[in-house]
Amino acid sequence: MRIGLLTEGGYPYLSGDARPWCDRLVRGLEQHEFHIYALSRTARQANEGHVPLPPQVSRVRTAPLWTAADDGATYGRRARRRFTEAYGDLVTALCTGGVTNPAATAGEATAVEADRFGSALYGLAELARDEGGLVAALRSETAVRALERACRTPGAQRPAREARLPELLAVTAHLERALRPLSLDWYDNDGLGTVDLCHAASGGAAALPGLLARHFFGVPLLVTEYGVHLRGQYLAATAAPPAVRSLLAAFHGRLAGEIYTRATLVTPGNAHARRWQERCGADRAKLRTIHPGMDAAPFAEIGEAPEGADPDTLVWVGRVEPAKDLVSLLHAFAEVRKEEPTTRLRIIGTPAGPQGEAYLGHCRALAAQLFPDEADGLHAVGDNPVSFEEIGGPDLPTLADAYGSGAVSVLSSVVEAFPAGLVEAMFCARATVSTDVGAVVEVIGGTGLVVPPRNPRALAEACVTLLRDPERRERLGAAARARALELFTVEQNTTAFHGLYLEIVSHTPVRRPVLDATGDPVPFAVPAESHVPGHWTDATRPLRPAWATPPAHTNAFRTAEGA
Repeated sequence: MRIGLLTEGGYPYLSGDARPWCDRLVRGLEQHEFHIYALSRTARQANEGHVPLPPQVSRVRTAPLWTAADDGATYGRRARRRFTEAYGDLVTALCTGGVTNPAATAGEATAVEADRFGSALYGLAELARDEGGLVAALRSETAVRALERACRTPGAQRPAREARLPELLAVTAHLERALRPLSLDWYDNDGLGTVDLCHAASGGAAALPGLLARHFFGVPLLVTEYGVHLRGQYLAATAAPPAVRSLLAAFHGRLAGEIYTRATLVTPGNAHARRWQERCGADRAKLRTIHPGMDAAPFAEIGEAPEGADPDTLVWVGRVEPAKDLVSLLHAFAEVRKEEPTTRLRIIGTPAGPQGEAYLGHCRALAAQLFPDEADGLHAVGDNPVSFEEIGGPDLPTLADAYGSGAVSVLSSVVEAFPAGLVEAMFCARATVSTDVGAVVEVIGGTGLVVPPRNPRALAEACVTLLRDPERRERLGAAARARALELFTVEQNTTAFHGLYLEIVSHTPVRRPVLDATGDPVPFAVPAESHVPGHWTDATRPLRPAWATPPAHTNAFRTAEGA
C-alpha cells in the first residue's frame, strides 16, 4: 500500500512537532511504501536537513510555509472573476457566522455557511491548479476589497463590521499564508494522485493537501491529532485585536470542520482531543482514539529494577517553560520540606528557547530565595535541596537515569496535551503526582495521584503522602508500568494504524491497477468485488443473508453476494 504522509513543521526534519511519532510509525510499518509531503515552518528548520529515512520511504517532497515567491501568474478576465467569486464566498462565510438568513435555524445556517466555505476553498484550489498558483491573487488589493465587502455585508458579525484597514490587511496576510498549500504542485497524477491513502499527522495546513487529493482524485484521508490544531490557533490569536481574532477563529474553525467532515477517519490521541473534535463538528462514528506510541526499550532496565531510587527525592523532567509551572512546584516543595526536611527536588531539563531561558533564571532565583544556602543541621552551607540539571552529565547520562534518580516523579503543568514525560516515568515504574490537565487522568488511569493545577498545597500533600508510604509507591509504580506497556508502546500504535490503513482501503474504490516490475497489470491483484458498486463496500451496512437475496433475474450481483 502506498501512503502519502502529510506533515507540517515536523517529520522528516531534524526538529519539530510529531517528528518522533512519525519516524516510529514509518519504521514500524515497513510493509507499506511511504511518500512524505512535508511543510516546513521556518528557514532554519528547512536548512537543518532530514533525519535518516528507512528504505520504505521512496519519495520526499517539501515546501515552505514561511515564505512564498510570487508565482508570476497573470489572470485573464475570466480567471479574475473566478477568484473574486470564490474568495468572496470564502470570506463571507467567515464574516456572517451563519446568520445571513434570519429564517433559518442555527443548524441549517451553520450547514449553509460550511458548504459555502468548502465550495469556495475547492474553487480556489481548482483556480490555482488551472492558473499555476494563487500567491499574487491572495496578496492583491482585490482580496482586501473582497474581505472588506464581506465585513460590511448585512448580517456580518459585530467584530467583522468594526474591522478597519489595518485589521483587514492583517487578516488578508494570514489567509494568504494559511492557503499557500493550494498553490503547490503536488496535485497531479505524479503527486498525491498516485497514493492509496493520505495520512495527515495533524489538522490545519498538514491536512489541507489531503483535502485537495480527496477532491481531485478521490484519495481517502486519515487525520491524526495528538494536540488539537484548532485549539493552538485559538491560543495564538489571543493577543490580536477583536476583529482579527474573530475572523481568524472563524477561518480555522471552518477549515477544521471541513477536514473532519471530509476525512474518512479521524484518530485523536486521547479523550481530551476527542472532545474538542466532537465540539468542532467531527462525526463520532469517524473517531478512533489511538494513543501515541513510545519506545519503552530505553526504560526497561530502570523499570525492571525500580528499588534503586533515592526514597527522599522528588524528580521533575521536561522542557523548562512557563506552561510547566515550576513556580508552583517550588512553592509546593517548600511545604514538603516542612513535613519531610530531608527531601530533595531535582529539576531536570533544558529551557525551551529564549522564553524558557528567562523562566529558568526566574526559577533559580526563586529557589535561592525559598531555600537559602545556610547550614541547618541537615545540609551544609551551599547545599541547596533544589538542583537544576541537564541530561548528559556523569550523574544523569540518560533520560531513564533521570527518572530513576528519584522515588516520585512530579508533573506540575497548567497546560498539557499528551503528557509524554508521564508515560516515560510510568515505563520506569515510578509513582507519580500530576496536575489534572489535558490527558493526564486518561494516561494515569488510577496508577498515580492527581491534584488540581496551580495548587501548591495540594501538590505538596500528595508528594508527602507517597514519600511516607514506600509500599504504596511500589504498588502504584508497578501498576503504572503495566498500564504503560499495555497502552502506550510503539507496537500497539503501529498495529492500530496498520489495521486502519487496511480498513480504509478495503472500502475505497480502486483508482489504479497494480503493475508488476515490467509495468504490466498484475492479474487478480485486486478483489473483483471492489470494482462493482454495492452495499458490501460500506462497512456500516451488514451483508444480506442468503434467504433475503432477491431472485436471480432481478439482480445478478446481489445473487452472487448472497450465495
